[in-house]
Amino acid sequence: MIFHARWSALKGIKLHEWVLRFVFGGLCTMFAGIIAHYFGPRVGGLFLAFPAIFPASASLIESHEMQHKRRVGMDGTVRGRVAAGIDAAGTSVACVGLVAFAAIVWKALPGHGAVVVIGSATSVWLVLSVALWFARKSRWLRPRRRVATR
Repeated sequence: MIFHARWSALKGIKLHEWVLRFVFGGLCTMFAGIIAHYFGPRVGGLFLAFPAIFPASASLIESHEMQHKRRVGMDGTVRGRVAAGIDAAGTSVACVGLVAFAAIVWKALPGHGAVVVIGSATSVWLVLSVALWFARKSRWLRPRRRVATR
């Protein structure tokens, strides 16, 4: 798969889809803040790690792919699920980067300025996530296929 960005695809996203993503993400963040208020920052931090945008995005990706196939008279259920699965693969790789981000902030923040620590942690998250994505796509990390011999 070749990774590329199509800015024209942003025109196809309807206003209610943007609202769904932002409202869902905001509600998740608010919920984590309320939990942190009542149970402390350690427990609240666990809930901040919830992928707030992913559930809404995955369902929207699936429905978009299904709509594209229906326009040409085909059932797009499988294609929609595959597209959402690819999005989930990217999310899982980024979550590994998120763990590195959290570890850096957790250990470095008490002794350094917030801007420097968060900037450094963000850089590590980005580099690690991109490197893992390309490593996942590389030949040496793919599972080997067994060739049936008769």
